[in-house]
Amino acid sequence: MEGAFVCAVDVGTASARAGIFDAAGNLQGRATREISINRPQAGFGEYDSEEIWASVCSAVKNALMESGLTPGDISAIAFDATCSLVARGREGEQVSISPSGEMTRDTIAWFDHRAIPEADECTATGHRVLDHLGGVMSPEMQTPKLIWLKRNLPQSWEKCGKLFDLADFLTWRATGRDDRSRCTLTSKWTYLSHDSGWQEDFFEKVGLEDLIERGGLPHGTVPVGAAIGTLTAEAAAELGLGPDCRVAAGLIDAFAGSLGVIGGYEDGEIERGLALIAGTSSCVMGFSGSAHFATGIWGPYYEATLPGLWLYEAGQSATGALLDHIIRTHGAGGEPDARMHERIVRRISELRLRSGEDFAANLHVLPDFHGNRSPSGDPHARGVISGLSLDASFDGLCRLYWRTAVSIALGLRHILDHLNDGGMDITYLHVTGGHTKNPLLMELYADATGRTVRESETEDAVLLGTAMAASCAAGMYGSLSEACRNMRRPYRTRVPNGTLRKAYDRDYEIFHLMHRQRSELEKISNKSARTGRLMP
Repeated sequence: MEGAFVCAVDVGTASARAGIFDAAGNLQGRATREISINRPQAGFGEYDSEEIWASVCSAVKNALMESGLTPGDISAIAFDATCSLVARGREGEQVSISPSGEMTRDTIAWFDHRAIPEADECTATGHRVLDHLGGVMSPEMQTPKLIWLKRNLPQSWEKCGKLFDLADFLTWRATGRDDRSRCTLTSKWTYLSHDSGWQEDFFEKVGLEDLIERGGLPHGTVPVGAAIGTLTAEAAAELGLGPDCRVAAGLIDAFAGSLGVIGGYEDGEIERGLALIAGTSSCVMGFSGSAHFATGIWGPYYEATLPGLWLYEAGQSATGALLDHIIRTHGAGGEPDARMHERIVRRISELRLRSGEDFAANLHVLPDFHGNRSPSGDPHARGVISGLSLDASFDGLCRLYWRTAVSIALGLRHILDHLNDGGMDITYLHVTGGHTKNPLLMELYADATGRTVRESETEDAVLLGTAMAASCAAGMYGSLSEACRNMRRPYRTRVPNGTLRKAYDRDYEIFHLMHRQRSELEKISNKSARTGRLMP
C-alpha cells in the first residue's frame, strides 16, 4: 500500500544508519555508511556536516533499495543524531569550529571536551537551569561549546547565523525550515519547555547574550512525533524519496532509543524500568509522571519525547570506547575490531571456568577514563587501575578486559542506586545497542547490578524509536504513545545469578573505596599545585 512505510535515520558517533519500517515496527531494509572524525588534539572531535549529510543520503537510498520499495511508499522520515553542534552562516554556509580554521570542520562532536572550563563557569552561576542538569553543567552540552566558540574563534562567531543540534541540522537540510525539536533544545540547550522557554538571564551571565539571534533560535519548539514539513525537491532527490514525504521533528539518539525500548509501556510499568542505550558510551533513560531531581542526573526534561511525561538521563561517557582503549593500549592488544573482542571474550570464558569467582579478583578498575557523567557529574574525574603486574601476555589482557567490564557494570549499579535513593523504584533494565553483542556485558548488567535485564529482539531499537516518531508524523497513529505501543518489539529476559551476589557486593565495596581514595589523592595533588611543591 502506498505510503504505508517510514524511514528512520540514526547518526551515531562514526556512522549513519538508515532503516525502512512498516507500521508494525518490522524492519524492511537497512544500510550503514561511515562518517570520518577529525581529532586535531586531545579532547577534541570535529565533523564535516556536509559529509554527514552525504552519508545519510547514501544510507537512505541503499536501505530503500534493500527493502524493494519505491520512493512513493515512504510517507515520512525522521532523524536522530548525537548531540553534536553544527555552525552555519546567515545564508546556510559552513562556519569553522576548528582551531585549524578549516571551513568544512563545522561540527563539534558530542564527546568533545574542549569546553570543560566553560562548563565549570556555567555551573558556578548557580542558575536554575542547572536544576535540570543535576546541578552541574557538562562539557557535552551545547552551552559550554558555544561559549568556547565565541571566545576562541570570534571571527567564526561573527559569521554564525544558524546554530543547530545535529538532528535539527538534518531536518533543516531536509526541509529548509529552521524549526527546532523540543527534544534537542530542552535536553541540550537549557530550554525549559515546562516553563518560559529560553532563560535569557542565564545567557547574559555566561556571555551569550546574542545567542538567540546568532543561532537563529526560535522561541517555540516542535514536539517529537510532529511533522516539520515535507522534503524540498533538492533533498528528495538527494535522499531518493518522494517530495511529499513528511519530515518529523528530530531526536537525540539515546532519546530515540528510550522510545524504542520502553516507550510503549503503560505509565506504571514505564516508571519502573530504564532504557540502557549502550555503545561507545552508555545512556540510561527513564520516564516519570512527575519531576524528580537528583545530583549528577540530567533532567528532568518535560515532554522531551513522550507527551505529558518527564524524562531523565544518566550515563557513562566511555564504556565500549573504554574496552576498545584497553585493547589498543595493552601490549598484547592491537586493533579493537569485532574479531579481537570475540577472541578475548572466548578466552575469558575459558579462564573463568578454570578459576571461578577468583578470576582476576585482585584487579580493580574505576572506569572514569573520560570523566564521570553520572552520578558524580565530574568531567575532571579520571580512571584508576589497581593491582597491575608485569604480565603483558594475552591472558593478562583478558584479565584487565574482564575487570574493566565489571567496573562498567558497577558504575551502572552506582547510577541505579543513586536514582533509587532519590525516590525512584527501578526494578529492570531494558538494554539495547552494541553491548547486546557482548555476552560478558549482558551477563554483568544482570549479575553485578542485581536487576532483571530485558533485551529487545531488535538490534535497532534506536532506529525503531525514530521510526515511531516518523509514523506519528505520517499520521499512521493518532499519538506518539500509540505509535510506541503498536510498534514495540518482544524481548528476552535475564535474571541475576544470586550465587554471585556476594562476590559482586565485595567488588562494589572496593569500587566505592576507590572513589574515596581517588578523591583524597586529588585533594593532595590540588594542594601541591597551589603551593608549588610536593607534600611530604
